[in-house]
Amino acid sequence: MVRLIFFICLLSLSGCQSAVDNAYYGLWEKLGVEKRDILVERVEDAQDSQKDAQEQFASALDEFSALINFDGGDLEDVYTNLSDQLEVSKESAASVGQRIDKVEAVANALFIEWKNEIDMISSTKLKRDSQRKLAETKRKYASLLISMRKVEKSMDPVLIALQDNVLALKHNLNANAIGALKAEFRSIKQDVGSLIKEMNAAIAQSDDFIKSIKG
Repeated sequence: MVRLIFFICLLSLSGCQSAVDNAYYGLWEKLGVEKRDILVERVEDAQDSQKDAQEQFASALDEFSALINFDGGDLEDVYTNLSDQLEVSKESAASVGQRIDKVEAVANALFIEWKNEIDMISSTKLKRDSQRKLAETKRKYASLLISMRKVEKSMDPVLIALQDNVLALKHNLNANAIGALKAEFRSIKQDVGSLIKEMNAAIAQSDDFIKSIKG
């Protein structure tokens, strides 16, 4: 029987994930933690992952700057440090995406539950008030999700540029290669600056959303 369930899950991963999520939410609700509370927690987690990514991308940029300003020593060490920063940056970016996915999952579950519960309200006034609150919350959430997904996508070109430069340096590990990377550094610096601004905007928007849903 267990094997049958396992194979059914393989054929319908999204359906099984939804069932797992619902069981998870149900368990917490039995402990007095509602989907609304889980959503707030996950938005906060997404904020934390973006803050961590900010620091990591800034650190990678500093390492790139050290490469551009290389003035003797072991270039192999500088390359190794930059390569390590790239890998950690990839991990940070993946964490941001995963946290946003978790926000989206619980938000969708919350809104479905909210709508179903509204249908159970017999009072016209109370139903109208709840519908208005749901619509407002969904609007703010949609705006927040767009902002967070924009941050997620903005990390890709920075990672690609960093990887291109790490690989180019690996294939030509000498001081003469550094001059060719200076123009790339200016572009990456600009992209990281824009990314950090977008992250700050998404983090601030997350704060506003949390306040509104708690209110």
